[in-house]
Amino acid sequence: MNDPTQNPRFHRDPYPTYAAMRSKCPVQQVPTGSSGHSSYLVTGYAEARQALGDPRLSKDTAAFFADKGSRRRLHPAVAHNMLASDPPQHTRLRKLVTKAFTTGAVADLRPFIAKVTDALLDQWPAGEQVDLVASLAVPLPVIVICELLGVPEADRPDVQRWSGELFAAGKPDLIDTASHSMAGYMTGLIAAKRLRPGDSLLDRLISARDGDDHLSEEELVSLAVLLLVAGHETTTNFLGNAVLALLQHPAELKHLQQNPDDVPASLDELLRFDPPVSTATFRFTTTAITLGGTEIPAAVPVVVALGAANRDPQRFPSPDQLNLSRDAAGHLSFGHGIHRCVGAPLAKAEADIALRAILTRFPGIRLALPPDQLDWRRTRLVRGLASLPVLT
Repeated sequence: MNDPTQNPRFHRDPYPTYAAMRSKCPVQQVPTGSSGHSSYLVTGYAEARQALGDPRLSKDTAAFFADKGSRRRLHPAVAHNMLASDPPQHTRLRKLVTKAFTTGAVADLRPFIAKVTDALLDQWPAGEQVDLVASLAVPLPVIVICELLGVPEADRPDVQRWSGELFAAGKPDLIDTASHSMAGYMTGLIAAKRLRPGDSLLDRLISARDGDDHLSEEELVSLAVLLLVAGHETTTNFLGNAVLALLQHPAELKHLQQNPDDVPASLDELLRFDPPVSTATFRFTTTAITLGGTEIPAAVPVVVALGAANRDPQRFPSPDQLNLSRDAAGHLSFGHGIHRCVGAPLAKAEADIALRAILTRFPGIRLALPPDQLDWRRTRLVRGLASLPVLT
């Protein structure tokens, strides 16, 4: 049994592989790399939605790996974050950060997002080639989430580098080192903010830790790292994938250029078509379950392929077509259930503002390379372009 994700073509276009697997069985056992271990991969929409909301699937990685003798040395603040927890711990931690990403809170951030977007696009030379990922998709969400958390401007390049290294597929030592660098930095920043408090989200989390909510020091550092990393990784990939999808579908691109106010309504379809997160984060069965007709024993990993579920023709007819008039509500790109991405409103706001600005300011934008020559990030968890050269 071969691991389908090891095919070099998979990272460029995983959807034919997912379709073939789903047509055979929406839930099946697959190898996990070259370790000799296996997991169960979910590629059907109904099965994925069920798995994401099933309390019998735990996200407590600490419990799963406690007796596995792992040689990894991930910092605990990275290994044991809010995403890797179950209720009631998850409920308590999520409650502390949800207020920062409400519709109203995000609306207050829109002027700042627009200002940053315009400043970045001001640097694009007219009629020349630029890398949309490096010049917009990466810096915009990094600046926004760092501003929200109160990370000083001088520290942001290091934060950006460590975050990227945390997703370096096939480089466990680099990932582990980056986890310690990021956690060490956040520990220091928290200490500095205790001495000189401000009004950032991180300051509010510190107050909760020192007040009645009783966040442990590890939980505080863990939340800060998670918000920093997740707060920009998703949007970076979302922007790159969305622009590429539009450039490959000229009719849809033209419609939005002529009707930029339709951008907000198009975001769900763009997310469905090529989501920024390819597979949901780690889950394992706490008891034997049956999913999609497949019996899964207890204590084994279950991987939910969000991108595959979003292309299930049983849920979305003609799923391989980008159709901006489609009602794509219900896509799983931000997950489902209690672990649905808390930062989804912020990611959508950033994409809305950035896409409108690009379409308005650069109506002649086009790919500078054939699609099959684009460089994709080689990681199972997220799906995004390493670079996106475009001509303005």
